[in-house]
Amino acid sequence: WLVIWQLTAMAVNQEILLVSPVVVLRRFLELAAGIEFWKAAWFSFFRIAGGFLLALLSGILLAVASTVFPPIRELAKPLMVTIKSIPVASFVILLLIWIPSRNLSVVISFLMVWPIIYTNILQGIENTDKQLLEMAQVFQLSAYRRIRYIYLSEVVPFFRTACSVALGLCWKAGVAAEVIGIPEGSIGEKLYESKIYLETTDLFAWTIAIILLSVCFEKLFLWAADRLLERLTAG
Repeated sequence: WLVIWQLTAMAVNQEILLVSPVVVLRRFLELAAGIEFWKAAWFSFFRIAGGFLLALLSGILLAVASTVFPPIRELAKPLMVTIKSIPVASFVILLLIWIPSRNLSVVISFLMVWPIIYTNILQGIENTDKQLLEMAQVFQLSAYRRIRYIYLSEVVPFFRTACSVALGLCWKAGVAAEVIGIPEGSIGEKLYESKIYLETTDLFAWTIAIILLSVCFEKLFLWAADRLLERLTAG
């Protein structure tokens, strides 16, 4: 695909329309050598990752509460459907009335991830093997042991799937929110400036930065989550 990209760029021969991967890589390295690049990367990473972690924690807690108290599940269902149906742009415009643009990506990342985490964790709990639960009841296992050795093992595949999908989505939604809200010092601001000044090379370079941040955060988080879950479910 890099070869196709390079050949297409050579055929077009207009950098304002399509730059070659070599030029983009060179520009990316130039940006990475400056302090402003890392400030913008940290600004966006801290807020988008924070929104994801908040959605993860609250989504798990709400799924557990919905299992224990069915009325909560009935109340949460229309809320989740509504959140999943509303476009990101509508959320962004509405939230700009209520909160500073600097915190916009936190809230947007949270809202985009929250229904995914909640729905998958709830499905994992509901699909727990009933025979295992009956066996736990017969042997009078404590609630702690049931959660650790039965529920955790059954929910882990749903948890990983939810996180894998949500981690990519939170970055897309978070950066999109920054492009609309244009908080100072964010990656979204840099993308917006690239568009305004027709700096296609910078646009591609910042996009590469977003991809790298997203992939690295996903790999690191899933690795840490796997290690933690292995310890919790072991022996």
